[in-house]
Amino acid sequence: MMGKILNIVTNHGTYGDSDKPTGLWLGELTHFYDLFEAHGFQQDIASPKGGRSPVEPRSLGRFTADRSVRQRLQDPAFMARLEHTLSAGDVNWSDYDAIYFTGGHGTMWDFRGDPHLQQLARDMFENGRIVASVCHGYTVFADLRLSSGQYLLQGRRMTGFSWNEEILAGVAKQVPYNIEDLVKQQGAHYEKARLPLMSFSVRDRNLITGQNPGSARAVAADVLKALTEK
Repeated sequence: MMGKILNIVTNHGTYGDSDKPTGLWLGELTHFYDLFEAHGFQQDIASPKGGRSPVEPRSLGRFTADRSVRQRLQDPAFMARLEHTLSAGDVNWSDYDAIYFTGGHGTMWDFRGDPHLQQLARDMFENGRIVASVCHGYTVFADLRLSSGQYLLQGRRMTGFSWNEEILAGVAKQVPYNIEDLVKQQGAHYEKARLPLMSFSVRDRNLITGQNPGSARAVAADVLKALTEK
């Protein structure tokens, strides 16, 4: 197969205005990127502002940085792309077959309400392209309305990092809002795995979402299947 994927990453590197670091959960990008690279897809990496995407230090830990992550860390060309991401306002949605919103807690500050990210998601969704997210990437869908005025998530089955997982991660008091509750209030049919941190993904037509960092491969497989069907 040949096609083109737009990966979206965060620019935000701390919990709010604190000095506690966060950013992109690197495996959520590499696990997805690896699959589409293996299938010959072209891929771009963009962010709300363009430029550097900081990496969440915890995603590089002994038990979180698997082979995929370690190999990309040693790939200068790949890491340079995270230092020089495209600006979301400069890309054209029609150039891509799918858009993938990665996670990491940084997204809670710069994905939600970003007009360029919202426009990309809206245009691709309304034109039948694949719109996908994993973990906190679904913060981009909060408050996002379609051209009809309806919330994009209204009546849609979906998933994303759960409030229980925020508690288990020890950051529930540091995040700016409860994203699980918020999307439910906006009409989403939120689903989650029976146990926290298990791989879990949901497909509702051209919307594909994954619950947590361990779900990136499942999301990638679902996106690839959806593109194959098209």
